[in-house]
Amino acid sequence: MTDLTRPQTPDPYPLLPAAAAFDVMSNDVIDGQPLKDDQVAARGNSSPHLAWSNVPEGTASFTITCFDPDAPTPSGFWHWVLVDLPADLREIPAGFAGRDLPEGAFHVRNDGGEAGFLGAAPPEGDRPHRYFFVVHAVDTESLGVDAGATPAAVSFALAFHTLGRAIVHGTYAHEDPRATS
Repeated sequence: MTDLTRPQTPDPYPLLPAAAAFDVMSNDVIDGQPLKDDQVAARGNSSPHLAWSNVPEGTASFTITCFDPDAPTPSGFWHWVLVDLPADLREIPAGFAGRDLPEGAFHVRNDGGEAGFLGAAPPEGDRPHRYFFVVHAVDTESLGVDAGATPAAVSFALAFHTLGRAIVHGTYAHEDPRATS
């Protein structure tokens, strides 16, 4: 088995341009705790419930992302990028990534190559990965990207248009089959 030992990647969000914080909660993701099976690729592969409040004044739309900075790549791994959600939206149900989206909203391809949500799937034997679910309050109705954009291009556009971020993160790791109970 390949040794995946490496330093832990920092939380990427404090490294971005500052933005106001607002509130997010989830019935499915408890901050800093292991994800439910529903959010794991091989078990449920369903996007989580998210609800947010106290958004910054001037919010014209939202973008929702899920990013794993712990993937063994130089660029992490984007699990979900949902763009141009309407400004009056304050909650999405579990499985929203697979439902009809509000007019004008769309997914860009995640790093697994699909437009939609891809659940946690760290390599076997790797340490726990962190999955940052972020609701970005955006200062424009359209972020100015299209469905062909990459997650990195969406992130770049967000650097110039984010008024605030609401973040909740879960973790996941495969159990080591060699471990004893």
